[in-house]
Amino acid sequence: MKKWLLMTIFVLIIGVLAACGGGNETSGGKEGKEKVVIGYFPNIDHAPAMIAREKGYYEEALGENVEIEYRTFPDGGTFMTALKSGEIDTGLVGPGPVLNNYSNGANVKIIGGASTGGTVVVASEQSGIENLEDMKGKTFITPGIGCTHDVQFETFLMEKDLDDLASARIGGSLKHVTGNPATYQGMFETGQVDLAAVPEPWATILIENGANVVVSTEEIAYGENLPNVVLVASGNLIEENKETVQGLVKAQQKAIDFIHNNQEETQDIVIKAIKDLTKQEMDKEIVAKAMDRMTYTTEIDEEVLKEFGQSSFDLEFLKETPNFDGLVLKSN
Repeated sequence: MKKWLLMTIFVLIIGVLAACGGGNETSGGKEGKEKVVIGYFPNIDHAPAMIAREKGYYEEALGENVEIEYRTFPDGGTFMTALKSGEIDTGLVGPGPVLNNYSNGANVKIIGGASTGGTVVVASEQSGIENLEDMKGKTFITPGIGCTHDVQFETFLMEKDLDDLASARIGGSLKHVTGNPATYQGMFETGQVDLAAVPEPWATILIENGANVVVSTEEIAYGENLPNVVLVASGNLIEENKETVQGLVKAQQKAIDFIHNNQEETQDIVIKAIKDLTKQEMDKEIVAKAMDRMTYTTEIDEEVLKEFGQSSFDLEFLKETPNFDGLVLKSN
């Protein structure tokens, strides 16, 4: 079975998982315990959550009086909806959805980093794209409109200042569509799309299946400096239980330390965690290559986040000039 078909099955299963995860309450745990619901995606850039879950770091940091529940999500939009509605309390998500929701008044804050880098723009073999000029009039795909990877790619194009080298949404010649990265290989093969601005491990999967890298992680806007996944929490959790928030940050740091010191075991845990959720096993060599394009860190460069947010406004994803003061929770 081709990898793209496996990935298509993968995304369908994830969708079912997300749908089946509804109805969780964030309080009133067993035997009067406080309940904390943690969300994340079954992607390798969310490895800190998988490691912390597997190793019991959340339980260790939050204590025996806290009951922990987990939910997985297919995209940042559904994650943020769950966070704002109180279905989850905290978790890992890309900065794009967080910035967009915060600018619209959502009571959320970033409490730590998770990973940086990993966004790559690749072109299908049959697209004929070999340089930037070849992109004109082509179709590109990203996981969502105004998502982290979309903003990175469109900012990269904007900085090149080439005629028509922009999304048709803002007057350029490029057609923009969206979809889950697990389906991109099939869309490449059928000629539905020419380019993809995609996170790992999907970039490596596409490359292994013949796609060409046209914009590397190092070249794309905000490349290796932008947090591509952050640890975010609801304002209610932050206001009502600072000790829990501190414990989450502590568990995150411990998970990232483990990743740095145990690469081989980390890959095994991530592969198993994804297989448990999706019933599909990722190739270890692909996971290793994908992880090489990322850096796992709890550090947050707030200025880069603000610049990224300004880019979202310049690209007309945000209607008003953003103010992201207070978005990143300052450590005591």
